[in-house]
Amino acid sequence: MYKLLALCLCLCLAYLAAEGKQEKRRRERQRDSRRFLSAEDAPEYDSPFLPDHSSQCLVNGISLFEGAVWSPEPCSVCQCKNGAVSCRTIPCPARASPTLKSVASKSSPTSAWKTSLKNRLTGNRKPSVGTEVLEVKPKKNRMVVIPAKEAPSNVPKKQVKKNQEVIVNLDPGKPPKTPVIATGPQYMRPVHFDNDDHDDDDYLEDDSDSDDDDDDNRSFPVFRSALRPVAIERRVMPPTLKPATPRVEPAFALPTRKSVRLPTGRPLPAPSGRPVDRGIGRPIVHTSVHMESLPAGCLLSESLIACGNTRLTHMPIIKDAGVRSLFLADNKISKIPSHALAGLPNLEWLDLSRNKLDDFSLGPNVFRNLTKLRRLNLDGNIFTKVPALPPSLVELKINDNKLSGLTPHSFQGLSKLLTLELEDNYFHDGNVSPLAFKPLRRLIYLRLDDNKFRAIPSGLPISVQELHLSDNKIEVIHSGLLNKTTNLRVLNLSQNRIREDRIHPRAWTHLLKLEYLDLSHNKLVHVPSFLPVGLQQLILHHNQIERIPGYVFGHLRPGLDSLQLSYNRLREDGINEVSFRGLYNSLSELLLDHNQLRSIPRGILQLKNLQHLRLNHNYINHITMNSLCDTTAREDSLLMSVHLEYNLIDRRLIPPIAFSCIKSYQSVLLRPQRYEEHQE
Repeated sequence: MYKLLALCLCLCLAYLAAEGKQEKRRRERQRDSRRFLSAEDAPEYDSPFLPDHSSQCLVNGISLFEGAVWSPEPCSVCQCKNGAVSCRTIPCPARASPTLKSVASKSSPTSAWKTSLKNRLTGNRKPSVGTEVLEVKPKKNRMVVIPAKEAPSNVPKKQVKKNQEVIVNLDPGKPPKTPVIATGPQYMRPVHFDNDDHDDDDYLEDDSDSDDDDDDNRSFPVFRSALRPVAIERRVMPPTLKPATPRVEPAFALPTRKSVRLPTGRPLPAPSGRPVDRGIGRPIVHTSVHMESLPAGCLLSESLIACGNTRLTHMPIIKDAGVRSLFLADNKISKIPSHALAGLPNLEWLDLSRNKLDDFSLGPNVFRNLTKLRRLNLDGNIFTKVPALPPSLVELKINDNKLSGLTPHSFQGLSKLLTLELEDNYFHDGNVSPLAFKPLRRLIYLRLDDNKFRAIPSGLPISVQELHLSDNKIEVIHSGLLNKTTNLRVLNLSQNRIREDRIHPRAWTHLLKLEYLDLSHNKLVHVPSFLPVGLQQLILHHNQIERIPGYVFGHLRPGLDSLQLSYNRLREDGINEVSFRGLYNSLSELLLDHNQLRSIPRGILQLKNLQHLRLNHNYINHITMNSLCDTTAREDSLLMSVHLEYNLIDRRLIPPIAFSCIKSYQSVLLRPQRYEEHQE
């Protein structure tokens, strides 16, 4: 009986013990489940971050270490345990709708780690402390692409404020709630995600990440077809898209995409500025008919665009009413379309010198809209005839081209032209019409240097005041060719083949206003007679002059101010006492250097107004007492400089009072002499 009772008691105890164990396991499972939910659904496994290498699991061809945890489907978790895959279902928490808020977590480090683990398992990611989240609100007719045409021209590209609100309304009938800020060309910006919650360098200004995980720096492109009607209310820009520190703007305004563009069909330059992605990490180039910037090396101001020597091969189409000067010299431009200059209605100065322009480079009526153009430079091109030009021009330069003739219609309509330069072309007596210059009724300055003329061209405008014909092949000056140019003041005939016996006695008689005459580098043997009566400067250096005839300057009124006779063959017997008659009270500069003089010429003592005298590089061997200073005169001479170096003068034999009329002895240069140069 007692044995039966003891047996029943043991059975009851065993049953109660088994029930207790089962209740304990059930409570533990409930506690684990509650802990899982309170710890943001993070199941506990055996050291998932320190796998055991003793056994592995093969899943979809991938070997996983012991203890590896992954989520093949939503709300399920698998683990590699003892070489076998063990999966289980976990509760899925309800997701709250995304709202605009700033997360300022005050949880402990353990809670933060559990939050990070939950984000890894469920795919959710909450921003770090102090960051702002992106609110996604489905709205109609909204897109995050700003058209380039909305970009204001006075805002630089990368100077967007950090927290600027950008909302673009695609419905033309409804204006956006916030101002639209467009800064330069807009591209499809990449959206960057960083799924690593353990690094602390997401707020840094660079793109580097100091941790060892491989899930950072992923770029997912946002394409136009994938954009949903969303509104970006406010966001903190990722490090790769943060604007740079605002820099000091230059004194001139840079051209914008609105004002500068290239013609279609031409290769576009690569856009400068921030990079744009195609796909994942691929650069994308957006084609546009506008040029984002002019070539490097351009100088820009409010009214000037200067792009000289910048390797331009085509004419940039610029639209800016404020530009008044356009400098495009030293490039390789070979074509200018008809509409290329239509956007510059106020242009006044255009320089296209030293390019590759020819007779077919200019489009028809290319200058039609340039009603204010005053100065045009076409030097250094390949024109063979004068192109059609706007009637508003006052200055035209076509030097160093291949112009082979001038017709009566070459300058038709250019009645306002004041300056014309046609130097270094193929003009000669036979291809320039006497009526070519007739339309130029106001012309003042005419340059025809470095051509093939053998005589002064006929039919020159009556109004011309300065005529340059140097470096030609002129041999004779006929009577009557300059009779109508009565306003001529400057005449340059240097670098020709003129002899004094080929100058007609009445060649200059009508030039009463001529003040400057350059006959240097010719074949003159003596100073020509019948000089213009009002002449003030006579340039005769680098000739073969041996004599200055007496009274040759006697008819000049008031007389020459400067006489240059350097580099000739003058000897002391070629200058007599009356050679300078007519210049006694007017001549202030006399250059006789590099001749063959053996003494100071006679007649210099009578030049009362002389201030600069050059006698260097001659063969003068002595200085007499009254050669430069009149010892009987009480007044000092006006001489300020006397050059006597490189002669044969013995300074010990100079009379003590030879330079007594000169205020400062430093004005007299006597060193070195020829013999001293040889000794050195």
